[in-house]
Amino acid sequence: MSKKDSDSQRSFMSFMYRGKEIFKPLNTGWIDERVATVREWVANVYFYTKNGKTIMIDAGYNYERLEEKMGWLDISPSSIEEILLTHLDTDHVGAVEKDSEGIFKSAKLYIGETESKYLTGELRRRVLFKLYKLPKVDIENEIELLQDGDVFYIGDIKVEAILVPGHTLGHLVYLIDDAYLFTGDTIWFGSDGGYSFLNSLAEDNALSIRSLERLEKLLKERGLSPKIISGHTGWTDDLEFAFRHRDKICNSMKKQKPHDPTAPYDGYDEREDTEERARGERLPKAWSYENL
Repeated sequence: MSKKDSDSQRSFMSFMYRGKEIFKPLNTGWIDERVATVREWVANVYFYTKNGKTIMIDAGYNYERLEEKMGWLDISPSSIEEILLTHLDTDHVGAVEKDSEGIFKSAKLYIGETESKYLTGELRRRVLFKLYKLPKVDIENEIELLQDGDVFYIGDIKVEAILVPGHTLGHLVYLIDDAYLFTGDTIWFGSDGGYSFLNSLAEDNALSIRSLERLEKLLKERGLSPKIISGHTGWTDDLEFAFRHRDKICNSMKKQKPHDPTAPYDGYDEREDTEERARGERLPKAWSYENL
């Protein structure tokens, strides 16, 4: 059902969120020499490369331009043998669902054990304040299930899975080489700092806040300050900025303040996402009003 649901989200969510500065995706390009991203409307999928090995973080929508935009980064779908999935929402798993184009059909997927219950039907994902059920996810790829705190290697790449339930009940973030934290839909970056992700899309908003508190504590106790890379609102290397409002939730029903002049009016309008920019510019970190 990923193709149908991707198309439905494109029309409904464009109408619902335009002008509110909710979704602020990075355009396709490179954050630094190791991390690249493809923009799929309001969502980002990421690629991490080290010593000739590239892994993918999240699989985005069932998005017909994914292979084209990967070409802007000189990354071939056939080179992707492992994909880390933060969670199983339509905009993070579409490219590996059964009805997708199958460009990653040979890739091994990593998913949290609790999150896998959305695959089996033990859990059913509800969004929009639990008024709408997302279609059940159908995947045929090889899957490895992960527990909170699991550490493993893909080639020379160190990966740690950290459970952050709330947005979904089995949501994971991935700490890679202790230097990059891919957060999926755990953190939302406003121009005044990070919040718990959108209130309308969470399974449990109170649990989301507790998960953010635990995540910040874990990083600080270990003396880590990774680049924090979100699924919909860019990245930052400022730990204080990232967790500044960790006890608050982004209210997706109203226009955000302070105003972010870099936010698109409609995140589904991709006219600014071009191959020329992807090849010629590094992607800036999340904009802060404090930089005025």
